[in-house]
Amino acid sequence: MNVHGNHGKNRGHESEVRWIISSVIDDLTLSSLNAVNSYLSSVIYVLFIWAECVLYVKKVLVFFASMEWYCYALLGIITALMSFFMDMTVAKLLNAHQWLYRCLKGHHLLQFLCWTLYPACLCALSTSFAHSICPFSAGSGVPEARAILLGMDMPDYLSLSNLFAKLFGLICTLASGSTVFLGKVGPFVHLSVMIEIVYKATYANDSCEMLVVASAVGVASCFGAPVSGVLFSIEVMGTHYSVRNYCPCFFAAACGAITFRLLSVCSTDQETIQALFKTSFSSDLPYQPFEIFIFVLLGLFCSILSCIYLFCHRWALRFVKTNKPISRLLATEKSLYSAIVAFLLACFTFYHSAGHFIASELTMKQLLTSLLDDTSWYSVSQNASALPEPQKTFWQAWNPPGKSYFQTLGFFITAKVGLLVVACTLPLPAGYFMPVFVYGAAVGRLVGEGSAYFLSDGISSAKSLINPGGYALAGAAAFSGAVTHTLSPALLALEMTGQCSHAVPALVATLVSNAVARAKHRPSFYDGISLIKKLPHLPSLIRSDSLRLWLYHVFYFFPCLPDSPTLLGTINKSQLREHLHQHRNEVIEVIMC
Repeated sequence: MNVHGNHGKNRGHESEVRWIISSVIDDLTLSSLNAVNSYLSSVIYVLFIWAECVLYVKKVLVFFASMEWYCYALLGIITALMSFFMDMTVAKLLNAHQWLYRCLKGHHLLQFLCWTLYPACLCALSTSFAHSICPFSAGSGVPEARAILLGMDMPDYLSLSNLFAKLFGLICTLASGSTVFLGKVGPFVHLSVMIEIVYKATYANDSCEMLVVASAVGVASCFGAPVSGVLFSIEVMGTHYSVRNYCPCFFAAACGAITFRLLSVCSTDQETIQALFKTSFSSDLPYQPFEIFIFVLLGLFCSILSCIYLFCHRWALRFVKTNKPISRLLATEKSLYSAIVAFLLACFTFYHSAGHFIASELTMKQLLTSLLDDTSWYSVSQNASALPEPQKTFWQAWNPPGKSYFQTLGFFITAKVGLLVVACTLPLPAGYFMPVFVYGAAVGRLVGEGSAYFLSDGISSAKSLINPGGYALAGAAAFSGAVTHTLSPALLALEMTGQCSHAVPALVATLVSNAVARAKHRPSFYDGISLIKKLPHLPSLIRSDSLRLWLYHVFYFFPCLPDSPTLLGTINKSQLREHLHQHRNEVIEVIMC
């Protein structure tokens, strides 16, 4: 009895405890649910207020201008941010390499290993990362962007993975320094085009229009030069330029250029907004009328060198593609090929081998700055000890012990052609405009220094001295214009340096070099790459292939005609396919009828 009674009491206590626990759990669950409901209500309310604010801001913005213009501005700002932070990252990497190289002074073997292995590893890393993420990220991307603008469907070249692969790979390529001697203009045109895809996915817009705008922004964000960026998009990217793209191109390019220059001021790199390579040429008497003849000869010289360079470049690309051992290595071990080529280039440019003949210890920016200096090296040679820094460092690089600056400039011009052709075969993200621009500045500097030497007493009775920096400016514009078959480098040279006094000589030299380079319908640099890769290119540049180009236009473009025989325009194949897909039901009904 007692056992059963105790057992009953235990059961009663257990039931009471269970009831208390369940009631507590119910209270906690109810309070938790109330708290969650109140939290969710607050979040929904905040999101609703945020959506209302966004809609209100959008209405206010649309009241002043359509959303397209804000997207143009955003495209320029984002591209400029990418360009600035890339330059800052590359500068830190180059400074670290130069610091390590200087610390090893006196140890030639260690300096050799530092000089050669650093760019070799970076080029291998650039190639490996780029091809592992997106195999289409190698090269500049300008020929592919032109092909897309002409109507070719190449989605892999505009993917988000390609953007990140090209961005990281380009940083590694630029950090290799003047050993590899490659730039960033072309890849930034491609990067800007890929950023445009985000806009295209958000807002329905004409793809061709945005591609042209993006190409202008890419150039403007690299140099802070909006006008030459727009002219570049007209000359290089647009087959038939539409006038409606003119204002959007200028607006987006101006936003990119202003952002790029403001960032330089905010980072204390510059005290105020100014040209990227600011020069101080005399504007009182910048040149004599007699010197126009010398600038014409400079244009002829640059055109001859450009034809040699373009021929060697196309030959190298074909050789790499047809040579079985090299093509097999490129097919299986691209990173190894990049490392080997970069190592060989570094061995040649090492200071204690041939590097002291080509000022290899200067970065590409320092090379261009030294070449554009308005002080004649002939006058500097009379009193070099009085030079301030960094002019003294530049002078010592171009005038090594036991050698003349004429020998250094001559060897630089001779050797850099071969080095640049070899570097162009590297399968990594890289630009090829800035190297030819610097090379042209060296050609112009040689002509200017020669003129200053032979006319050291001045020209005519005014005793006006020759300004070799002006010849370097005209040479850079003439050679890069002849290589790309464009006139925009003449304007770019003026915007980059802030010099308007040499506008006429730069334009004259560029016109002469273009006239000779375009003779016999020779392909430009970008056309040569398009021919090797079998991509479509501008039909106005190679008239000898008119039949092939005519067939291309027949199969890729269709005329738009109303009921009357009046041509309204053309539509490319991809746009027509997309339009037919959107209205496929109506098309089927018409076909059935």
